[in-house]
Amino acid sequence: MGLLSILKKLREKEREVRVLVLGLDNAGKTTIIKRMNNQPIDDISPTLGFNISTLTLDTYTVNFWDIGGQRTIRPYWRNYFEQTDGIVWVVDSADRQRMQDCKKELQGLLKEDRLAGASLLVFANKQDIDGAMSSAEIQQALELDKHTTHHWNVKPCSAVTGENLLDGLQWLITDIGTRIYMFS
Repeated sequence: MGLLSILKKLREKEREVRVLVLGLDNAGKTTIIKRMNNQPIDDISPTLGFNISTLTLDTYTVNFWDIGGQRTIRPYWRNYFEQTDGIVWVVDSADRQRMQDCKKELQGLLKEDRLAGASLLVFANKQDIDGAMSSAEIQQALELDKHTTHHWNVKPCSAVTGENLLDGLQWLITDIGTRIYMFS
């Protein structure tokens, strides 16, 4: 048995996955993580570095790396790419003016070798705001149909109400699980 086989067996026992939570500033990344952990969301300030949260879903321990989305922080995202199993890309569906910037950043991520094959969940957040773009509009604006290197899914959601957060994460964990632990 080779070293890679031994490492895979160890990882199978742990069933631990690493998920990066990324997106432009003010998209709702931290609010989503706090809502999933049943923490108060009344007073959230911008993330100026990163936060790590752990959540158990099904038989998996999921480590979420919530990284700030300010323009000055984005170049540092690449420092967190190693051993990433999934990406949660959070989009402010009500912010149509920054959709081009959002698309550019996501396309750059999807070209990164260290993220090759990582499952991609796009949360179309802020669906509770009038005029928010639909999932189909977000999918088209981000040109996701052009990407064949990653399994992806777009889920409309609201970090404030909690709508569709669990459904989205269920899809992500299932996709990661079938890809990484398919011989379990």
